[in-house]
Amino acid sequence: MMGVMASEETRAVKPTAARTPSAQGPLPPAPRAWAVRLVVVGIVLSALNLRPAITSLGALLEEVRDGLGMSGSVAGLLTSVPPLCFAVFGVTAPRLARRFGAGAVVCAGMVAITTGLLVRPYTGSTPGFLAASALALMGIAVSNVLMPVIVKRWFPDRVGSMTGLYSMALALGTSAAAAVTVPLTDALGGGWQSGLAVWAALAGAAVLPWIPLVRDKGPGSAVGSVHARVEGAGPVQHVHARVEPTALRITRSRTAWALAVFFGLQATAAYITMGWMAQIFRDAGVPAGTAGVLLAVTMVMGVPLAFVIPRVATRLPHQGPIVLALGVCGLAGYAGLYLAPAAGAWVWAVLLGVSNCAFPLALTMVGMRARTGAGVAQLSAFAQSTGYLISIPGPLLVGVLYQHSGGWGLPIALMIGLMIPQMAVGVLAGRDRTVEDEAAAATP
Repeated sequence: MMGVMASEETRAVKPTAARTPSAQGPLPPAPRAWAVRLVVVGIVLSALNLRPAITSLGALLEEVRDGLGMSGSVAGLLTSVPPLCFAVFGVTAPRLARRFGAGAVVCAGMVAITTGLLVRPYTGSTPGFLAASALALMGIAVSNVLMPVIVKRWFPDRVGSMTGLYSMALALGTSAAAAVTVPLTDALGGGWQSGLAVWAALAGAAVLPWIPLVRDKGPGSAVGSVHARVEGAGPVQHVHARVEPTALRITRSRTAWALAVFFGLQATAAYITMGWMAQIFRDAGVPAGTAGVLLAVTMVMGVPLAFVIPRVATRLPHQGPIVLALGVCGLAGYAGLYLAPAAGAWVWAVLLGVSNCAFPLALTMVGMRARTGAGVAQLSAFAQSTGYLISIPGPLLVGVLYQHSGGWGLPIALMIGLMIPQMAVGVLAGRDRTVEDEAAAATP
């Protein structure tokens, strides 16, 4: 896999002017080989920890409710806490990264996840459980935002492969936590506390690779450097250019807004799928155990596709065709749930799993729609924070429609209705342009 990644390059760029040490100062040193390997390990381990705090809780939610005496309304609130925390805390990530370095912030994020997961099962109260969960989600939020930034800084010529690698690891962590939390709980004696706390060990392992990189803010400079293939230069040449932070007015970019809305709508679809798809199958007569397997199938689809889709996306000048293909899969899956949920259950699960791979595509476009590390940091924070805010009402609205209509017709119609604008804004976000250029052009 690493051999394939090493050969992939982004689209060729034309040098604007030759940079010489005498004319513009000494070139920054190339990133050290051991540091690059350590970053790869850190990215993979961190990505594995970006969802187990959520999906492990979902697997044991009934036991947690009973153990803490949690009301149904508070339990329902838990489904909206993750996107709320992602939106609130994710927006702080670029500022923290500028001050302390992206590696240091991700390291702190992994410490927060470890602490939150270790503490929350043993707080003994609902407020304590919520507070510890928020601590873990805060660590996830800043790491969510900074993963594209780290990829852009350390692997600017392999954005697709590295985004695919950590997206695949993220999908693997998500599905593994959903699938094995209950068996792990049984193996550890049946207590839900130990079943939730065990995931702190994986988060603790993710802290270790970042410790040597806490003071290293990126290759080449404190902010990062740009590596590019020089068109017509034959073998790959790394051209180092110092990247300084800029005051980018991200809200002036139409692409940034399109990407934020696309991110929010795909997150809405993902949370609805994770929260309600198994119940749709059960209400259609599918046994509970089979419904759980169907949900796992949907989530597992993201493991291979999360590696393939970003690599394909970086080779296309416009990512709109991929957006449309994923959207069509989603529409077909929702139509199947409406017309014959039990008869074609396995087909619908696969189609919705493919559709949910809009997430790694969105992350890839974050890395492609900005030229600099500072631009990626701002775009990632804006798109994810705004997007997660957009996604908060979706799962709750599905529950309200289901309760008041007594069936899944209206909720599925809502899902279909949301997929149309998701496809439209995804096509806009996939256009070959950068937010820096748009923001500059919009500035009077």
